[in-house]
Amino acid sequence: MNSIRALSSSDRAATIRQVAEAARTASRTVAKLSAERRRAALLAIADAIEGRRAQILEANATDLAGGKAAGLTPALLDRLRLDDARVAALAVAVREIAAAPELIGRVDRTETRPNGLVVERVRIPLGVIAIIYEARPNVTVDAAALCLKAGNACILRGGREALESNKALLASVQAGLLAAGLPGDAVQLLPTTDREAIVDLVKLDDLIDLVIPRGGEGLIRYVAEHARVPVIKHYKGVCHIYVHSGDLDGAVDLVRNAKVSRPGVCNALETLLVDRAIAPQLIPRLVAALPEVELRGDATTQQLGGPTVVAATEEDWFAEYLDLILAVRVVDGIEQAIRHIEHYGSSHTESILTTDPVLAERFVREVDSSTVMVNASTRFADGGELGLGAEIGISTTRLHAYGPMGAEGLTTTKFVVRGNGQTR
Repeated sequence: MNSIRALSSSDRAATIRQVAEAARTASRTVAKLSAERRRAALLAIADAIEGRRAQILEANATDLAGGKAAGLTPALLDRLRLDDARVAALAVAVREIAAAPELIGRVDRTETRPNGLVVERVRIPLGVIAIIYEARPNVTVDAAALCLKAGNACILRGGREALESNKALLASVQAGLLAAGLPGDAVQLLPTTDREAIVDLVKLDDLIDLVIPRGGEGLIRYVAEHARVPVIKHYKGVCHIYVHSGDLDGAVDLVRNAKVSRPGVCNALETLLVDRAIAPQLIPRLVAALPEVELRGDATTQQLGGPTVVAATEEDWFAEYLDLILAVRVVDGIEQAIRHIEHYGSSHTESILTTDPVLAERFVREVDSSTVMVNASTRFADGGELGLGAEIGISTTRLHAYGPMGAEGLTTTKFVVRGNGQTR
């Protein structure tokens, strides 16, 4: 992959347009493939990933060394890191996507009109999808596999932190494509990580059908500001748990899982809301159980939690920390908990812990985030955990997909009308 950093702005734009034109041509081929050929290509990609594990890990080690030298946080380094288990998991995910039920050509709805016309809604690919992401090399594989499953071509633009890893993973993907007799241009990686190239890419509304940015708030706003192509925002995850009632030790274990298991991912818990009725019993338990977590609390939380609890600011309630930091607020019942989520939330994932089924149903009904849970960790807001096999990300945009997006979220439908000579 040759960098285009040194090119003039006009030459850079022309090069990116060539990438998009090649993707458009490849998308027409992929869309016409049989389900068996796309499945075979995905299995070939999984085999190539396993066969090139050493090269992938070597490339990732280079990125990790660069990330440490650049001062990336432990959470970001965790997102960037690949090891034997994670590379194996990538191949497993691709095979699961291959084994999933076929989408393209599926008839979602059939209706016979009074005049005898049979009207069908049939699922079809979107076309060319651009995916822009940061230090997440796993997205390279997940995005490629999901786009291919849905009959699309894709253009990937990863962050500079993961450039070597992404190049190694792309080589595996393209090797699998070529082994299956498919065009390598069906999955491409932009040959630069410059932000200016993003602008060139997202203006190509004649060649690209959808843009999906995954990353920090700044990246997503940058893409949305410059795009002429429809954008699905995979916005920040300010995830909440409201603890209303139940086994307090069990609640502490669940909160620990939601915050500590992988603090650098978007479904990690960022704000804990504690019902005032149980706060005196729960908050001291939390302080004892989360010694590695910096707790930032309101006045009541500080009073109950002791000197280790830092005073929360207004900015803390909006924060996606992606780190071992947790905002804690004591609320006067479900009404205040829901109002807090409505004001400070990011439409990602919220959970209620309660023994009251009526209260649980009210929470589910009134909280409009993309994933709402009852008595479960926010960490289950994940395509694989929710039965999608893998995900392209978690959409906080209500059109046309909301929540974890699998292959189906990368398709649309067309009308097919069958008649026997009807005229209007």
